[in-house]
Amino acid sequence: MVNSRAKGARAERELANKLKEYGYAAHRTQQFCGKAGDADVTCTELSSYHIECKMVEALNIHKAMNQALNDCKDKTPICVHRKNNKPWLVTMFLEDWLQLERNSGQTSNNPKEPAT
Repeated sequence: MVNSRAKGARAERELANKLKEYGYAAHRTQQFCGKAGDADVTCTELSSYHIECKMVEALNIHKAMNQALNDCKDKTPICVHRKNNKPWLVTMFLEDWLQLERNSGQTSNNPKEPAT
């Protein structure tokens, strides 16, 4: 049986290393005296995001996003996840993605704000 804590730590190290491959200064939070509620991986260049890292075959994405949301404080919650032998994926709330797109300046039309 696989130790889930060790598997989680391995996934966090793998994600941090993947981000480093792209030139980001990322590290696993637990290595730096992390505590419950901290992001799993931190990165100076992506400091506006709370990164929840998961590597499971049957991920409950809503549970993972709720965990990220509960822990994120004033950051944008994201879940970076993958299955065995599959590429990393990023999940975020639609509203956060749309805000990211608006802020990028790449939107080709003039999107409306949602009705409240």
